[in-house]
Amino acid sequence: MTAIPDKEKRKVLAIDVGGTHIKVLATGQNTPRKILSGPAMTASQMVQQVKRLVKDWEFDVVSIGYPGPVVHGRAMREPHNLGKGWVGFDFRKAFGRPVKVINDAAMQALGSYEGGRMLFLGLGTGLGSAMVVDGILEPMELAHLPYKKKTYEDYIGLRGLKRLGKKKWRRQVTLIVKLLQDALEAEYVVLGGGNSKKLKELPPKTRMGKNQNAFLGGFRLWEPPHHKNTSPIENSPD
Repeated sequence: MTAIPDKEKRKVLAIDVGGTHIKVLATGQNTPRKILSGPAMTASQMVQQVKRLVKDWEFDVVSIGYPGPVVHGRAMREPHNLGKGWVGFDFRKAFGRPVKVINDAAMQALGSYEGGRMLFLGLGTGLGSAMVVDGILEPMELAHLPYKKKTYEDYIGLRGLKRLGKKKWRRQVTLIVKLLQDALEAEYVVLGGGNSKKLKELPPKTRMGKNQNAFLGGFRLWEPPHHKNTSPIENSPD
């Protein structure tokens, strides 16, 4: 096992796991790298390919943004758009380093945070969601809560976009953002995900997220709790 330096000096490898690509960036590097994923990509294959991809990078610990619910640093169900074997996989053993696993929307939310009470909504195939309040990250699963006769995801996820068309979908995004912002008392909302680019105008008190914020969130996962505007969440033991 690789010796772990002082927390202040850790080099982090952040991995953003997606249904079409897996993107990686390490502390001190400027350009992310990526590999193709897809429905045949297993957890073991991901680790093997990422290790080959970053063999010339130095890193002490690993952060993984996982496309599904994560509780106490463990995936709770297999991803929809990838292969099997993710639930129960020992990432720490496979990488030979401490690993923290977090929901991908939560990792991007942590990287998007700029203080106060922030709600993050990821408009992609589904609906990712998380809040950060005074530096404390709280992953959420708002997608499947009832809304009208369906769920929030059915209206502003990809299914909603296809069913409603862009004009009505945009209207629903504005309505739902305001509804959730009011209910959760969020001071501002960050919209991420590929479909957020289809919006012509942003709802009030809302800004667009950036994909690279997922890497920043991965780095922040390992920062000490005393750092301003970061989460002290511990997804797995050091």
